Amino acid sequence: AFSPWHQSNTKSTMKFSTVICALLASSVAAFSPSADVNRRAAINQIAFGAAAVAGAGIAQPAFADGAVSAATIQRSKAVYGNKIAALKSAVDSGDLSAIVESKNAFILFNSGAYPRVVDKSYKAAAIEQTNAIFAAVKAGDASAAKSAYTAYVAANGIKPIGAVSSSYGQGYSGDFDYKVKTPSAAIYVR
Repeated sequence: AFSPWHQSNTKSTMKFSTVICALLASSVAAFSPSADVNRRAAINQIAFGAAAVAGAGIAQPAFADGAVSAATIQRSKAVYGNKIAALKSAVDSGDLSAIVESKNAFILFNSGAYPRVVDKSYKAAAIEQTNAIFAAVKAGDASAAKSAYTAYVAANGIKPIGAVSSSYGQGYSGDFDYKVKTPSAAIYVR
């Protein structure tokens, strides 16, 4: 039967075998008879072999992607998209300072909702739309900000998180769920 322990044990055994083979090869090369090898060259060869063996034992660096998964994308869209959607009444009333206060929500939505390379064009479009919103805010044009905001929300599919009643369902199941401090934060209790 397959077990994960067996797989990791096999990997460590293979690393150990590689180290032993490298040691044997370096010692054989160092002590092989040669007409032009002196003591200094032999010690240099042994030191080089030992350094190579030591380098083989060092852990390799991790090449992580920043923990990009469907769950982190969903979380970003929900958390920051909900904050952006909550600006609708402020945008409709022409409150440009509320948009400025929520600038980070736009930035974090753009980077979190489109983190993958395949999403590059969507991210670029979202950043361009965000820049249009803040250009209108900087110009003090409330109607241009409203139209840019409406276009941004429509293009990125931003919707507020719906409310969940605890008498009909459950919105989250733990304190680390992203829905905890949202309208859908309801836990069904009998």
